[in-house]
Amino acid sequence: MGGVTTLADLHPLLLPAPVVLFDLDGTLTDSAAGVIDGFRHALATVGAPEPAHDEPQRVLGPPMIDTLRGLGLDEQQVHRALTAYIERYDERGWAENSVFDGVATMLGRVRDAGSRLAVATSKNQNFAVRILEHFELAGHFDFIGGASDDGTRRAKGDVIAHSLVALGVDPVAAEDGGTGGVVMVGDREHDVTGAARWGIPTVFVEWGYGAADEAAAAHRSTSSVGELTRMLTGDR
Repeated sequence: MGGVTTLADLHPLLLPAPVVLFDLDGTLTDSAAGVIDGFRHALATVGAPEPAHDEPQRVLGPPMIDTLRGLGLDEQQVHRALTAYIERYDERGWAENSVFDGVATMLGRVRDAGSRLAVATSKNQNFAVRILEHFELAGHFDFIGGASDDGTRRAKGDVIAHSLVALGVDPVAAEDGGTGGVVMVGDREHDVTGAARWGIPTVFVEWGYGAADEAAAAHRSTSSVGELTRMLTGDR
């Protein structure tokens, strides 16, 4: 059969989805340069060696504190490194960033189709707001949600719940029936599993930082912003 599979084909009540949540890094913007630079600076600050091979790519998506802990640093080193990362990112890393081609148009079309849009990112919420305002994308969103300053809200599932509550949507756990009328768009397995906690389907975008196998549990994947637009709006 020809044509693009829309979310209506997967979930008949979602066309267009009343609420669409977007990840930020690797989904809306290419933030790799600034994040990796900050990561390397953080390791240098505590005298830790850089991971070998393609390890730096693994920092793109998960909360930075979890990445640092995964390297075997002690807690004192973790917090020193995290402070160094935040300072570097605040100074210059946030601006080492660019919007993926077609994203601004896509957001406008999805919003025009009747969806409410929000961001749910594991990046610090203040940085997320700054970046989206800088690129003049903030106006597309009803809410921009991210990690809290103290790090207590950083897991993707928690950030998703935070954004939903801000929109007036009650997050319902998957085992209790799930949260209807919501779709997540992201590029890492954390987006998929975080959304699944609330019974929310995910569209996995292949232009981001996730490996191909991270899309396995997503409801749908796409390799182009144009196709994503058609999925979310129902256009064929």
